[in-house]
Amino acid sequence: MNAVADSHDVIEVRGARENNLADVSLDVPKRRLTVFTGVSGSGKSSLVFGTIAAESQRMINETYTAFLQSFMPSIGRPDVDALRNLSAAIIVDQERMGANSRSTVGTATDAHTMLRIVFSRLGQPHVGTSGAFSFNLPEGMCPACEGLGKVTTIDVDAIVDRSKSLNDGAIDAPNYGVGTWYWQVLAKSGLYPADKPISEFTEQELHDFLYKPTTKLNVGGTNVTYDGLIPKLQRTILAKDRESMQPHVRAFVDRAVTFATCQDCRGARLNEAALGSKIRGVNIADCSAMQISDLAEFVRSLDDPSVAPLLATLRDTLDSLVEIGLGYLSLDRESATLSGGESQRVKMVRHLGSSLTDITYVFDEPTVGLHPHDIQRMNNLLLQLRDKGNTVLVVEHKPETIAIADHVVDLGPGAGVNGGHVCYSGDVAGLRASGTLTGRHLDHRAKLRPEFRSPKGFLTIDGARLNNLKDVSVDLPLGVLTVVTGVAGSGKSSLIHGSLRGRPDVVTVDQSPIRGSRRSNPATYTGLLDSVRTAFAKANGVKAALFSANSEGACTHCKGIGLVYTDLAMMAGVATVCEKCEGKRFTPEVLRYTLRGKNISEVLGMSVAEARDFFPSGQANAVLSRLHDVGLSYLSLGQPLTTLSGGERQRLKLAIHMAEKASTYVLDEPTSGLHLADVDQLLGLLDQLIDAGNTVIVIEHHLAVMAHADWIVDMGPGAGHDGGQVVFTGTPAELVASDTLTAQHLKEYLS
Repeated sequence: MNAVADSHDVIEVRGARENNLADVSLDVPKRRLTVFTGVSGSGKSSLVFGTIAAESQRMINETYTAFLQSFMPSIGRPDVDALRNLSAAIIVDQERMGANSRSTVGTATDAHTMLRIVFSRLGQPHVGTSGAFSFNLPEGMCPACEGLGKVTTIDVDAIVDRSKSLNDGAIDAPNYGVGTWYWQVLAKSGLYPADKPISEFTEQELHDFLYKPTTKLNVGGTNVTYDGLIPKLQRTILAKDRESMQPHVRAFVDRAVTFATCQDCRGARLNEAALGSKIRGVNIADCSAMQISDLAEFVRSLDDPSVAPLLATLRDTLDSLVEIGLGYLSLDRESATLSGGESQRVKMVRHLGSSLTDITYVFDEPTVGLHPHDIQRMNNLLLQLRDKGNTVLVVEHKPETIAIADHVVDLGPGAGVNGGHVCYSGDVAGLRASGTLTGRHLDHRAKLRPEFRSPKGFLTIDGARLNNLKDVSVDLPLGVLTVVTGVAGSGKSSLIHGSLRGRPDVVTVDQSPIRGSRRSNPATYTGLLDSVRTAFAKANGVKAALFSANSEGACTHCKGIGLVYTDLAMMAGVATVCEKCEGKRFTPEVLRYTLRGKNISEVLGMSVAEARDFFPSGQANAVLSRLHDVGLSYLSLGQPLTTLSGGERQRLKLAIHMAEKASTYVLDEPTSGLHLADVDQLLGLLDQLIDAGNTVIVIEHHLAVMAHADWIVDMGPGAGHDGGQVVFTGTPAELVASDTLTAQHLKEYLS
């Protein structure tokens, strides 16, 4: 007899209108693997992340006390009529892991914690609890570098101009300009004269200025805490992680600070006692520095009843990392240095070992950065999660992953305002027969070129030894499309970025985040807004600054953001549309000025395609045409950059660089986030760049791009220390005739 409890077998979505979703209603089967497909901007993320996952997380957050909710990120209720039968959602996305130098692969997966307990029980000589092996705790960390493995030294002469006095602006560091608060504490301390050149300071004055330890002083009747300049900089700037710094602060650090390996621990981060305790002649730092596949072998060789259950769990964690294609990493690798795809796979490992079931797992393109060989492994892991009784929702473009789905939801038919509809919902066989854009392209195969372009010369890389590269020398042909491929961790990025970045005439376009606030958008980032503001100013006989939401024309209530962020103290903060300007960002006076019948807010609300028609010539049209060429026609000019995917960010950068007179373009997986149909457009764009006399080098796993190439460099044969060599170089036709791992997959694809 079926119980009523067993009948809740679908997630019911009714009337979803988040972003461009057009009143979408559908049922998503639970405890199945559902793949969401559709072109970039069709509404996949709005449905999966912005509606289903967001509401699940919001409802779980509401079960916590108001005090706890005040520390949680604010999640507004998605624009949807009803969502029924939701289960707790865990989002496994491509967000880079925290930019904290104390976070490593080992700490992020708990493998290091388990290793510490093993050493505290089995290590000889015995040194105490597991805390004694932690570089993040006082009892384990190296006292010289405080567990960071590196020490910083500040070049005083890069910060202080000794020929000047403090009043003349002797200090060249962020927040120390004449008149600032930090400057006033130094200049008015009374410890030295502010009008005397630093070079004339006595020994005591110089010591007090640069190195005096924290002390309380009375400055102008106010009690203040005084530090010498160097300890103050150490605490306020250098204690922060470099990756999380603002660009101008990072530039200062790069100029004034040198990072060197700590001499006391030689970069191992731990104190002498922890490093002296060994198992079979190996200490915990040696274990953390091993390639994970080697560490798994070492742990497998340990057999002690006192830690048997822990060793079994540690073995499973390490084996999962190897199985997911991350065996080439080491546990001491800093989390901040992982790519988006690597971060996502590290997070995934944590969930594979979880005892939870009936959870909804939400993945964002889990195959990004994966070679076809590794995609097979990723598919197995997704099926494993499903078979534990979980609902697995995946946003994905790769046909290899779409093929294993129990259920497919195809959104479209186009992007932006032309998307937001469910074009198909059903099984994979039905998708193939559906006639939708995805269905038509599922079995579409790019073919080898009838003839390959001839190189105009060669760009030589000689004796590359970065990371795992084994003294690699290779000639990259000029004037053609070269694809550099190989399994994740085989050394592709080390070879190309490590050898070509910084060379004259080489433009590198990657997927790293675009630095900017929630005020930044495609119009500001590409410089398009300058042309638009000038056109408005000319047409209305007023100054251009009025048409900037960051300047004079901004709505005074929301400061030109269009939203008002309200902190509700103990409750989660909320963002509401500004009542004054109704989200238009500008003052009513500015909105009265028009250009061909449209005000500035209406122009910023246009998509790239609409704006291209609106500005049929001039600089604005040139920028918009490049955005169209890279496949971003659907983006709205005013869309915040913080909402763009990695692939969209890369194509936005590419659009800017296309205006430069470059001769060699290096692209890093430009197909990520691209629908099968858009890959064809991208290939056309790469051909266009080459026809204009440029060289294009692409680090890529997509088989369609390999098939379209003139030349292929295949790295391998494996990952980590099993990689780092060129296993093949030649035309795609020659590759298919060889027997490398890539050759096997390309052969299958073309057949």
